Amino acid sequence: MDSYLNELEAEITLRGLSESTMKAYMKYNALLLSLIKKQPDDITKRDIKAFLAGMVRKGVANRTINLARSALLFHYNEVLEKGFVGIKIPKIKKSLPIFLTKKEISMLIDASGTHKSKLIIQFLYSSGLRVSEICTAKIEEIDFSKGKGYVRDGKGGKDRLFFLGKDLSSSLKSFVGNRERGFVFENNKGHRMSERNVQKIISTTARRAGIMKQVTPHKLRHSFATHLHDSGVSIRTIQELLGHSNLQTTEIYTHVSAKM
Repeated sequence: MDSYLNELEAEITLRGLSESTMKAYMKYNALLLSLIKKQPDDITKRDIKAFLAGMVRKGVANRTINLARSALLFHYNEVLEKGFVGIKIPKIKKSLPIFLTKKEISMLIDASGTHKSKLIIQFLYSSGLRVSEICTAKIEEIDFSKGKGYVRDGKGGKDRLFFLGKDLSSSLKSFVGNRERGFVFENNKGHRMSERNVQKIISTTARRAGIMKQVTPHKLRHSFATHLHDSGVSIRTIQELLGHSNLQTTEIYTHVSAKM
């Protein structure tokens, strides 16, 4: 069984999928095998459907079920070439993104416990980066004098440009000091910060600020896009800044407004 999971891990690595995708795909494939108690070569389409149906009965969120389905089909179709098709799951309800108002953004920044936390929040909101992208942001990929930088090998393996405000660029330049290379934000061991650590910083700061919404790094990304749209920035430009491959994904912000 371990050899199959090692093969899966190697394929995920070769495809250049993210660390979070790696963890999820390994998790659900290991869970299926532990419950079904078969070797991967013996797993059938019926086994996968039974596993997913069990998640539905337990009331697992549809998005999580969809992730599990993707994880299993990647292994059995992409790696083991089983050719399983027609495995349906409950539709994911499309809801409008939750965002923070500009006042709430200011409250969040003001409530930052440390200078580093403040810079992380400002960076997320100013750039619209995903939490994984800010964790891997490199000093050498940012032009602090021009307030711009590059995401290298982002979601979908794409590079893209992001922008930072003048004051934030200056603050970040002072923060990194004499370091010319490496991650902008490091943990106490000198390694890149984890997504979980950044998520904890945001949620803790939001509680301190008295913001009643559930605030996550992705909510700052939503806020970035919503405020740009309200300022008259074209949806195509917002698509490029967010790194969306499909314009329909970005168009949801035309239905949301911070002015409402």
